[in-house]
Amino acid sequence: MEGATRATLGSRLRGSTVGALVATLAACAPQSATAPIAPERPMRIVSLDYCADQYLLKLVDRDRIAAVSPDATRDFSYMRAAATGVPSVRPRAEDVLVLKPDLVIRSYGGGPDAAAMFARAGVPVLQIGYANDLAAMRQVLVDTATGLGEGAKGKALAAATDRRLAALPAPDAKRTTALYVTPGGVTSGPGGLVHEMLRSAGYDNFEAEPGWRSLPLERLAHEGPDLIASASFWNAPPDRWSAARHPIVARAMRDTPVVPIEGAWTACGGWFLVDAVEALAKARTERPR
Repeated sequence: MEGATRATLGSRLRGSTVGALVATLAACAPQSATAPIAPERPMRIVSLDYCADQYLLKLVDRDRIAAVSPDATRDFSYMRAAATGVPSVRPRAEDVLVLKPDLVIRSYGGGPDAAAMFARAGVPVLQIGYANDLAAMRQVLVDTATGLGEGAKGKALAAATDRRLAALPAPDAKRTTALYVTPGGVTSGPGGLVHEMLRSAGYDNFEAEPGWRSLPLERLAHEGPDLIASASFWNAPPDRWSAARHPIVARAMRDTPVVPIEGAWTACGGWFLVDAVEALAKARTERPR
């Protein structure tokens, strides 16, 4: 019994060590301290979410990756194959600091206070920017690569993306329309990357209202798009209350050409969005005239 008590006490003490370290660092560091400066070539990088995983796995050699997020191998992760065998870590400070990273990269992982907390612990954070058009998407790629110490790789990947976009077939003289449909029964109008995706592929967006919106059932009842870009996320069927299950949508999906769009292509607004653009452009050129 005494041995068990000692083992339990030892386990508790070990479990509390990291938490105490985090608390001590946070308490001792001045709140006004400037953010720590990342090394030019970080050698122990930790990613806090699967959007950050994509950049880390694409741009950085495995021996410089300390850990990726637990979602790195999921179906909605574009670089899931490259994540096989790479250590993963939950986006919790106590778990991450044990790995002694010299850089943390994040999009949303760790919550809104993550950057400030890691800064107080002396760990630099690379925050991935937000993109709502293709130019911004390209800039985010270049900036993130530079922050990872892989500026040349980032510029090369951006240039390759530019070439792929430049090689797309020219839009038809009479532009066709496309509607983006998600399992949740929503679509996206002007002002975001989905709209940019459709326009770059040579389509007009069937949804004219800006932002994310419910599928336009009333309009679909009277007219329809020339093509439907059908997104898939997590391989899950639509919720029973989703507008995507409405008979009007079912009819449109039956009577209109449908291009499947993998959730991993659009989930994080990265360079891989071009995969979706190419798939849509190919469908346009193969449509009967």
